[in-house]
Amino acid sequence: MRGAGRRAQICRLTTYEKTCASSARTGGRVGKRMTKAKLSFFQIWNMCFGFFGIQIGFGLQNANTSRIFQTLGVDVNHLAILWIAAPATGLLVQPIIGHFSDKTWGRMGRRRPYFFWGAILTTAALVVMPNSPTLWVAAAALWIMDASINITMEPFRAFVGDNLPDEQRSTGYAMQSFFIGLGAVLASALPWMLTNWFQVANTAPAGEIPDSVRIAFYVGGAGLLLSVLWTVFTTREYSPEQLEAFEVAAKGEAAVSAASTPETGPFGLIGGLGLAAGIALAAGVFATGLEKELYVLAGLLGGFGLACLAAGALKGRGGGFSEVMGDFMAMPTTMRQLALVQFFSWFGLFAMWIYTTPAVAAFHFHATDASSKAYNEGADWVGILFAVYNGVAALAALLIPFMVQATNRRVSHAVCLVLGALGLLSFLVIREPGLLWIGMIGVGFAWSSILSAPYSILAGALPARKMGVFMGIFNFFIVIPQLLAATVLGLLLKTFFDGQAIYALVLGAAAFLAAAVAVFAVTDPDEARSKAG
Repeated sequence: MRGAGRRAQICRLTTYEKTCASSARTGGRVGKRMTKAKLSFFQIWNMCFGFFGIQIGFGLQNANTSRIFQTLGVDVNHLAILWIAAPATGLLVQPIIGHFSDKTWGRMGRRRPYFFWGAILTTAALVVMPNSPTLWVAAAALWIMDASINITMEPFRAFVGDNLPDEQRSTGYAMQSFFIGLGAVLASALPWMLTNWFQVANTAPAGEIPDSVRIAFYVGGAGLLLSVLWTVFTTREYSPEQLEAFEVAAKGEAAVSAASTPETGPFGLIGGLGLAAGIALAAGVFATGLEKELYVLAGLLGGFGLACLAAGALKGRGGGFSEVMGDFMAMPTTMRQLALVQFFSWFGLFAMWIYTTPAVAAFHFHATDASSKAYNEGADWVGILFAVYNGVAALAALLIPFMVQATNRRVSHAVCLVLGALGLLSFLVIREPGLLWIGMIGVGFAWSSILSAPYSILAGALPARKMGVFMGIFNFFIVIPQLLAATVLGLLLKTFFDGQAIYALVLGAAAFLAAAVAVFAVTDPDEARSKAG
């Protein structure tokens, strides 16, 4: 460390630092004793409880956005492009929030200010969206909602990595998965519960959102705000100096310094290629008359190219943008390997979230008119199916650690992804709506593992001082497949499957299988250290 004053600052006692106090009593030396204290079950519970509320908002969005859009007059083939607001917002917001949260330290801590303000903004968006009088208002509300959820959610991933020692990180991310499952169960089932338990109407005149959906959003907003505030006011955080001390003790100062230094990277070459690819694709779409949604993909490529060129021009001048782009170029090897797993996993998830409602309504309830009783019965049943897979995910979060002990994190994750693929394929095979819950068991295992295994593996490969920004950059590999799905799924369905939404679930199953294969190319740093030790 850098002097006795720095040691005194590092060893300031917090709720989590019994071991730091022990180090102070031995002269403040930073050695193997300088490790994060293990947290109790209820400390981890409090730390993760906010995710219960976040997932209520996320679950309401996933289960009802297509329904709201179709109610406001959107054709099924154009649903995907309207969903683009969510991933595009995450692409911009998460690395920025991660970068700033890494550099934040004040009365509310490092990550908690972002939990607090993000929850307030998300609650406001949840009130607005089901009252949207027109499509553009609903799309704008979705954009604001997703930005706010990202402000709240991104620091939560880094929060677990910050506060838990290596041996408890799997437990922490599993606890997050547990609360995500519970929150999503409530969110997905709320419209059905309001209709069947409280006789709230689930139909409305053409162009109007049913009362069951509107009230579900109000209840969900209150639940989100209260649960996030619980975490904000019942937990504390290590300071940046303390986190640096822990990492130096574990890895050595030279290794920490090297891992925290951003790369300059070949920005000019990559930027030029990206910009050229975007221009070429846009020109091809214009010349051939392909679906206009492909312009979004061209814009994504061109935008990435311009970002790289700008980062190269700003190289050496400092600033958050160039730092984030430098960190992107400096991704650890494990993060690069996990990127492919995340890409296929989230492509499959996004296909499911966009198309399950129209698929079940058309394929199982034989309805395509969003104002018809049969369609709304199908949409309500999808809410129950989503509640099932999220309930299974909550239970799977308790079982997956035993699967990891019996094998390892990579094998366990691959098995869960295969179960998810089989679950999505079952929608094409099972014709009786009442039996579709069977496939949701496999989807629940996949969802639970996707929410925990990649982050548990990744956290051990990241430098502590950049945990937030790297977690935000890791979100690129969640967002990019969603943007790709939003631009190409409608075109694929129209071109190859006569516009039948059920085949989007088949494509999602194929993506899950590809992710399962990619898992075996990932290097788990904790597993490697365990074998070496």
